[in-house]
Amino acid sequence: MKIDFHVHITPPDIIKDWKKIAEKEDYFRLLSESPVNKFATADDDVVRELESSGIDKAVIFGFAFKDMGLCRYVNDYTAQAIKKYPEKLIGYMVAMPTSRELEKEIDRCRAAGLKGIGELFPQGQGFDIADSKEMSNLANLCIERNLPLIIHTNEPVGHYYAGKTNTTPEKAGTFAQNFPDVKVIFAHWGGGLMFYELMPEIKKQNQNVYYDTAASPLLYNKNIYKTAGDIEVLHKVLFGSDFPLLPMKRYLKEISESGLSQEEQELVCGQNACRLLGL
Repeated sequence: MKIDFHVHITPPDIIKDWKKIAEKEDYFRLLSESPVNKFATADDDVVRELESSGIDKAVIFGFAFKDMGLCRYVNDYTAQAIKKYPEKLIGYMVAMPTSRELEKEIDRCRAAGLKGIGELFPQGQGFDIADSKEMSNLANLCIERNLPLIIHTNEPVGHYYAGKTNTTPEKAGTFAQNFPDVKVIFAHWGGGLMFYELMPEIKKQNQNVYYDTAASPLLYNKNIYKTAGDIEVLHKVLFGSDFPLLPMKRYLKEISESGLSQEEQELVCGQNACRLLGL
């Protein structure tokens, strides 16, 4: 089974009126105005992409806004999508971690069938994952309700792009140290946190840390997959395409040419995700 763990969806009316929403949501505007930005609906885009790429399932989520009202709206769209395509789509919820309404929204979304939280944008939403006090409510809710959490991270070096923020491996590592029982997926290879698992103390604290491959072809060459195997973290790597930024097939081709064995490719492309999702 192949599972794409990182797929963005946007309700059609938000796509239509994105400029109006962008007036109040700075990070949404930054990403939406990027020349590489694309929007995708669940029906016309994601399901069609899965079928054309030969991928069985996708973990989908809406944009993580600062406004909890907008978060609720995109969560409702996600819930509708998984009801329509239960065999293909797995829904995650987005929320503002510092909101007083966080617990209520998490429980509402769980009742609607959503299985995890993310992708959250720390700098874009205005919170700091390295701040244990600020993150404690979210972390405890994830632990109590057994909800995996996807957090946007990025490398601290290299070229600039719209999603390059201050959420670097240092902050990600601090979050993992503060909340070792949270099952957390650090997007985009954890901004390079994965490499630090060569340090025994980091490997020990990161036992519940996963890394997705979102935007990998734009960030690293295909040798990163073999490197993940050498570092002995391949069992924690999740194929994620960041669709619609890049087509899903591009990752499958790159993974097939990376030098991984067939068994290792199956881990990355689905088995690790199945284990995390309880499938």
